[in-house]
Amino acid sequence: MAPADRIDAHQHFWQIARGDYDWMTDDVAAIRHDILPPDLEPVLQRHGIGGTVVVQAAATVAETDFLLGLAQDHAFIKGVVGWADLRDAQAPAVLERLAGIPKLKGLRPMLQDIDDTRWIADARVMTNLQVMADVGLRLDALVTPRHLDVLAEVAAQLPSLPIVIDHCAKPVIRAGADAGDIWRRGMARLAEFPHVMCKVSGLANEAGPHWSADSLQPVVDHVLSVFGPDRVMWGSDWPVLNLAGDYDAWVAASDQLFSGLSAPDKAAVYGGTARRFYGITG
Repeated sequence: MAPADRIDAHQHFWQIARGDYDWMTDDVAAIRHDILPPDLEPVLQRHGIGGTVVVQAAATVAETDFLLGLAQDHAFIKGVVGWADLRDAQAPAVLERLAGIPKLKGLRPMLQDIDDTRWIADARVMTNLQVMADVGLRLDALVTPRHLDVLAEVAAQLPSLPIVIDHCAKPVIRAGADAGDIWRRGMARLAEFPHVMCKVSGLANEAGPHWSADSLQPVVDHVLSVFGPDRVMWGSDWPVLNLAGDYDAWVAASDQLFSGLSAPDKAAVYGGTARRFYGITG
C-alpha cells in the first residue's frame, strides 16, 4: 500500500494546563506532560504513515474543540473522535454542532471509567446515540470485557450507528494471562453485527511489562477470525503506548502480528478499514 494510505486509527494529544485530564494520576507520570502534533509528526514520517485519527482524552466538549483546533492546523490529523455528555437532554444540539465540523468523525464516552456497566443502555443515552447516527457520527466504544453483553444489546437496537471497539475491548492478558472464553464469546457475538468493527490498539499496555508480539498473537488472531480484516483497523494508542513501549516497537510487533495476511488484507487493517469507517477521504 502507498504510504499516504496508511492510517493510525487511534492516538492522543493533550495540553496539561487545560486541566481536564482527570485520569492523569501519578501512575502515568511518565506521559503527564504536553504532547502535541510536532511530537508525533516525525514518527509518522519515519514509518510512512499518512494520517491519524486523534481520540479524546478528557470528558469535556472543550477538549473536543481543542482537538478540532489541532486538526485544523495539522493536515495529518484526518479525523477527531470527541466527547459529549450523552445523558444530557441538551446533547442533540451539541451533537448537531459537532457533526457540522468535517473532521469530527465520532464520539467516545469513557465507559471504562463509569461504574455502571449498563450506563450506555440508559434510555437518555440510547436516544442520543440514535441522534449521533442520524447526524452521521460514529461511536468509539472504550469498553472492557464487562461491557461486551450490553454493547451487543446496543448494537442490536441501533443498527444505523457505526461502532468500533477500542483496544480489542481490553482483554485481561496481563503477564501472559489467557484472554478467556467470556472475552472470546463476547467479541464473536459483537462481530455478528456488520456495523461493529474493532481496533487492534492498546494491547501492549494491557499485557504489561515484557509483552511481545507472540504474547498478543492469540488476541489478534481471534479478532481477525471473527471480524475479518475488512472490519479491523490498526492504531498505536500513542502516547499511552509509551507506558509500555514505544511507536517503533509497536510497528515492528504489528508487522509480525499481521504477517499472515495477504497484501489486500494488510491494506485494510493498516488504513482501508479506518478510512471507510470514519469517512476519511483526504
